[in-house]
Amino acid sequence: MAAPRIDRPVLTALLTGSALILCNPAFAQSGEEDPVFLGTILLDPAHSRASDPDGNAADRANSQYVAEAELDRARMGDLKDLFAGIASVSVGGAIPVAQKIFVNGVDMLNLAVSVDGVTQNNRVFHHVSANAFDPGLMKFVRVDAGAAPADAGPHAMAGAVVMETVDAGDILEDGRDIGGNARLSYASNGKTMAGSTTLAGRYSGFEWLFYAKRADGEDYKTGAGNVVEGSGADMTSALLKLAYETPEGHRVELSGQRMDDDSLRPYRSNFASDSDVRTPQPLRRYDTQRQTISLSYENTQASGLWDPRLVLGWSKVDIAVDQPDIPPRIVGLGVSHGLNETFSARFENRFHLSEVNTITAGVDYYDKESTYRDASYGPVAEKARNLGLYVQARLEPVERLSTSFGLRWDDQSFTGISGWKGDFSGLSGNASIAYDVTDTLTLRGGVSSVFGGLILEDNFVYDDRWDYSGLSASRSTNYTLGFDYETGNLSLDGEIFLTRIDDARDRVILNDMESRGFNLGLGYGWDGGYLRASYSDSKIEVNGAGTDSWSAVDLGIPLGGVLAIEAQHTPLDSAFTFGGSVEAARAYSHKDAWADKTIAGYAVLNLFTEYQPPSVEGLVIRAEINNLFDKTYADRATYGQDFNSITPLYEPGRSVQIVASMKF
Repeated sequence: MAAPRIDRPVLTALLTGSALILCNPAFAQSGEEDPVFLGTILLDPAHSRASDPDGNAADRANSQYVAEAELDRARMGDLKDLFAGIASVSVGGAIPVAQKIFVNGVDMLNLAVSVDGVTQNNRVFHHVSANAFDPGLMKFVRVDAGAAPADAGPHAMAGAVVMETVDAGDILEDGRDIGGNARLSYASNGKTMAGSTTLAGRYSGFEWLFYAKRADGEDYKTGAGNVVEGSGADMTSALLKLAYETPEGHRVELSGQRMDDDSLRPYRSNFASDSDVRTPQPLRRYDTQRQTISLSYENTQASGLWDPRLVLGWSKVDIAVDQPDIPPRIVGLGVSHGLNETFSARFENRFHLSEVNTITAGVDYYDKESTYRDASYGPVAEKARNLGLYVQARLEPVERLSTSFGLRWDDQSFTGISGWKGDFSGLSGNASIAYDVTDTLTLRGGVSSVFGGLILEDNFVYDDRWDYSGLSASRSTNYTLGFDYETGNLSLDGEIFLTRIDDARDRVILNDMESRGFNLGLGYGWDGGYLRASYSDSKIEVNGAGTDSWSAVDLGIPLGGVLAIEAQHTPLDSAFTFGGSVEAARAYSHKDAWADKTIAGYAVLNLFTEYQPPSVEGLVIRAEINNLFDKTYADRATYGQDFNSITPLYEPGRSVQIVASMKF
């Protein structure tokens, strides 16, 4: 049998990752003490899995957490930076307004997404991201791929993404009642300046936090030296939080956040140009706004059979797109305007049967409305309301065995743009199990069947001639089977997965989608540093056949093999930290559906060093070189790479970035 062929970019990435390890001073040092495994930084990061009350539950065994160090490094970046260390979570699009997230190859539109417990609007103009979040706001990010628990929320078709924003307690050090931090960054490619400030305080049970960030820059260049027109940074975001907590732990919190990106972008913002389109494709203004408001109550000291939580929320995505003076289009001229709003509510109680056994039961509700209008059409809207009841049990019946299983029932009322009404209801179930075969090896698996209801369509394609009568509720099934192995300072994990979505809506027709593949992970920690590597291989099919990035829009994207490597080391008693990362993908040769182009593989190396001056407490200076070898490439999750007619959004070429942060 011939040896398996390894693509050159992936081989380069693996060799580069090995070099990062072998050149690390930790491997040239020896001492009497055993190395300290920093797995809590790698795979169970502090303020991540450890801060998740269900972090050790069977349904979290398949979850990916963004490590605290990764959160810090992404704060002046974007979503691609946030998920850079997790190969199974791919972010394509190169600019924030176009960045779309895919989990195991599945579009995040098909996952339940929440921020501070508030259901987010997953549906938006197909050329714009529905998931534009500022990493600088986040303190916790978790991705549940595949079988999600019943308390993840309605329509968790292929899993869930949970995000939480920073609190005053995350900013203030012990013994201090006021403080904050400031960050300033500059990137040479695109001459991008960015700055953020966080201020926090607390007094007699009251807490407050204010965060603001601004990024501004010019168009960047690819590795080939070509300017990507419409790529300049122009983003503003803000967060305000107010909270009060009694000595008994009763906590009420009100938060509001907003993110704006308003600038000239490519005509279709998720790719640079399309030679098959004969109409002019000038830059046009995309004015995008995302807002979330949350009001919550919980008891931080609750135990026993009464541990309630209430969350009320409102989220909004507002997109205005200029229509230049070109030959008449279906939607007319002027400004195309899409508005998506969701009001959501959730009340649940956690019954603590013991320290490790819990049952969560609750009710959730959403009211969604998606509206479109332009100079000659509309306003028209689709609406959906959903009431859900759920229960999730997380039990450890015997030593070494962890189980999680749950049910939810959803009842949805849908209204089309023509006034058509439909009612849909269905039951969802999930079950996960994790068994410690030995002290070092755990086997795990999960399965779910999820009622998906009828989703709101992309409001930029609304047509009042639609006939809704042939539509029906969608349903998904998810299967995962994997293992975790830890011994000393080494950890390994792997899994195979399968996600099927039946009757997924595409305007007024229904499609079936399937994503299958496997994930592998490796972690190695030593005194002062760590290595984290992951590899994901997925394949998407639509209606039983291979697909391309156009045919799979809003369902998934062809990815193939994707690799991510991160490593860093802080020498003993040193003020410096050194590290780097590799992002790589194998060549993708499938020319399925309408695709007419093989996608080349790539391997990109990024290096950094951080310095904490001993004489200036709280100051950290970070210097990094991204895309060191000036590669011309588009992230594998970027739309349109499998078509000769499309020029995708290539990532920036070599860029030197300086980030200075100061805690006070």
